[in-house]
Amino acid sequence: MNKTRALQILAVIAVLAVILIAVLVILPKAQKKTVVVYTSVDQVYSEPVFRDFENRTGITVLPVYDVEATKTTGLVNRLIAEKGNPRADVFWAGEFSQMILLKNQSALARYSSPSGTDIPAQYHDADGYWTGVGGRGRVFIVNTDRMKPADYPRTLNDMLDPRYPGKSIGIAYPMFGTTATQAAALYSFLGKEKAHAFYSNLSERGVRVVDGNSVVKDLVVLGQLDFGLTDTDDACGAIANGGHVALVVPDQGEGQMGILGIPDTVALIAGSPHTAEGKIFIDSLLDRNTENDLVTSGWIQIPSRNVTARVPCLGGMAIKPMSVNYQDIYDGVQATKTDLTEIFVR
Repeated sequence: MNKTRALQILAVIAVLAVILIAVLVILPKAQKKTVVVYTSVDQVYSEPVFRDFENRTGITVLPVYDVEATKTTGLVNRLIAEKGNPRADVFWAGEFSQMILLKNQSALARYSSPSGTDIPAQYHDADGYWTGVGGRGRVFIVNTDRMKPADYPRTLNDMLDPRYPGKSIGIAYPMFGTTATQAAALYSFLGKEKAHAFYSNLSERGVRVVDGNSVVKDLVVLGQLDFGLTDTDDACGAIANGGHVALVVPDQGEGQMGILGIPDTVALIAGSPHTAEGKIFIDSLLDRNTENDLVTSGWIQIPSRNVTARVPCLGGMAIKPMSVNYQDIYDGVQATKTDLTEIFVR
């Protein structure tokens, strides 16, 4: 073999080596599957879900979290702004109203996940644009130093009972946050006349109205209120931190309306760049095992279906939810806020 021939063989070997490197290293990286998830769920709870999904599917999750100062609204505005050139594949929210707004803005794509078939119908968008799963609930937090169990309030109407002084009861302003959502649910469930009368009576009784559920919780923990309305996450957190408080789930008796559940929601983004991967992620999130994990982690206190995990602060009790239509609640929020502003803002 002459020197020229040997050089030609070495050149061919070098080219083959480059091709092999491309096949073994560069090409797999180029084909690596990803899914972009915008989420308002706290990172401490959502990140383990992402890592578990990656380990099981090999699909890399690229999360975009909300900014605390803007809450869910910041991500929603971003999704609306990106409609012409979507960057997200999935939106996972800790509530439902902003998801309905995105649907109305044509930012969502229809997708009915097979993993959600056992989730009750009220947690499904009627047009198939989003699905709800477990979340928070509206409950009483009670100071156990100031009240005996026999005297605990058991229904929302107990807030109007003369045996409880109005100034010993707390609520957040019902024009904002989950308190506004609960108000809109009551207006839908009871009708405007009865709901208006309920809130008018609360105001006339001098019930203490404060700037948020966490303030209600703090005042009950400090013993400045006997009890108040808040979310399960606030009440469970106070119990876990050793506060002398108890959580009471109201309206659980025969013929009573149950409590408002505020579910997480998830949806596929219209025109998403990784639609197939987005659907796989939604299937995984709505799986019963994932909901069970989120109950175990403490993010979900009110599951959408029967799961094996139990929330310690609820004592493993089964929760009766209010039978509501979330679209109706959303549609009624503005009128409810207007009505309540006339009652509570003098």
